[in-house]
Amino acid sequence: MNAPAKTPSQPSPSITYLSQTVRYVDWKRIFFIFLGVFFFSIVYFSGPWTDAVDPKGERFVLTREGKGALALFLLTATWWVFEVIPIGATSLAIGVIQALFLIRDAKDAFHDFMDPSVMFIFASIVIGLVFTKSGLTKRLAYKMLVLVGERTSMIYLGCFLLTASLTLIMAHTAVAATVYPLLMAIYALYEESDKPTKFGKGLFIGMAFTAGAGSVVTLLGAARGAVAISFFKDFTQREITFFELTYYMLPLGWSMVLLIWLFFMIFFKPEKKTIPGLRERAKSLHSRLGPVSNREILTFVIVIGAVSVMSMRSFFAFLQPLDKTAIILTSTVLFFLFKILTVEDLEQIPWNIILLFGGAMSIGYCLWNTGAAKWLAVNWLAMFNKANWFVFVMGIALFVLIMTNFIMNVAAIAISLPVALAIAPYLGVAPDVILFASLAAAGMPFMLLVGAAPNAIAYESKQFSSGEFFLAGIPASLMLMILLAAFVLFIWPLMGMSVLLHP
Repeated sequence: MNAPAKTPSQPSPSITYLSQTVRYVDWKRIFFIFLGVFFFSIVYFSGPWTDAVDPKGERFVLTREGKGALALFLLTATWWVFEVIPIGATSLAIGVIQALFLIRDAKDAFHDFMDPSVMFIFASIVIGLVFTKSGLTKRLAYKMLVLVGERTSMIYLGCFLLTASLTLIMAHTAVAATVYPLLMAIYALYEESDKPTKFGKGLFIGMAFTAGAGSVVTLLGAARGAVAISFFKDFTQREITFFELTYYMLPLGWSMVLLIWLFFMIFFKPEKKTIPGLRERAKSLHSRLGPVSNREILTFVIVIGAVSVMSMRSFFAFLQPLDKTAIILTSTVLFFLFKILTVEDLEQIPWNIILLFGGAMSIGYCLWNTGAAKWLAVNWLAMFNKANWFVFVMGIALFVLIMTNFIMNVAAIAISLPVALAIAPYLGVAPDVILFASLAAAGMPFMLLVGAAPNAIAYESKQFSSGEFFLAGIPASLMLMILLAAFVLFIWPLMGMSVLLHP
């Protein structure tokens, strides 16, 4: 009896296994894993580097630990940008490598993962969760859609203006956490599936960008303004008031918001010009929510209470000793005390994002504590020692812009501003323009997710990869630098800002 012949549609199990194995080898991922390791190795195992020398002749030695911090910085940047492993896992590698390669003590390296800034982000994300659970998010989203209408261009603009407006009175991290669920509700009306779209990318990346642009306008948008003004006062014995800062930064911040909107209308033009029937649908959905519930009222009161206390710290001296993280975490505790949230809600926390910021804080402090950041700043600014004043100012802004994508913007200001203010008098540059240009650049880290909490919160939407965010950030950063150049050369001098010491 003849054996039955095998048909082409029935490959043997071994052939099937091999073909699947070959198909799943991700050579691109492997390449970038080893590229990060290569960057780390070539810097960490290199010989001693030359000292940095500031204009006063002070020398800054790059220690073995400092060189290790730079090596880790390059590895981390490569792995974060190309997402070779989850971004939270890359953050864990930051602590591990610091400890194993003796760059910093393990206690210091991992302690930064629970830094107050990380807990602030945690509390901000909890606010976003509770807004969603209480129903406030849907109520706000439907109301806004009724106002802005059915054109997707106007939905973009409405969301961006709302985000930027809120940063005038509250920290941009808290704003992003509050607006994020609202955008999720809006996106659900645009696309029923979770499939990424151009509109989704533009909506969430644009939210992150406008949160940064809006946050530069007042001292309430982020902590970096208060730190920068403190340095400025130490160097110049002059204080910048709340309203003076807003006077110069308001036109810059809002011009940037409008440019961001145009940018997304060009490069992330929504697939649909309108969403027919959206306004009526939003009205109907809003009416179905019924009257405002006690839970919504309580949520609103707790959040407004926390935000108000944080905002009033800038105006009332007796509130200044209160830590902003403790204030916002109070809202988290209250949500559980009043049973608005339960223990099951804790499982919805995006720990990938929390770990991302823990790692960002750890690499930031690593660069700072080992002296690597100071060494970088002095070397960079020394290149502009004899430059034209305009090139010097824009060089500082570019340095701050690069650094603020990797480390917290407060640290970027703390590293660069003192050195820049020390060099400025040699070139006849007024300290005012140094301060405002640095603050503008520090507030808009558009390229890396770790640059600012709103970037990471937007990433949670799963509408874009970290590589897509990076690519969108390059032209947006260029746009910022061009706008900033126009303000430094023309607009700020017309508004009365001192640009040169001896015009």
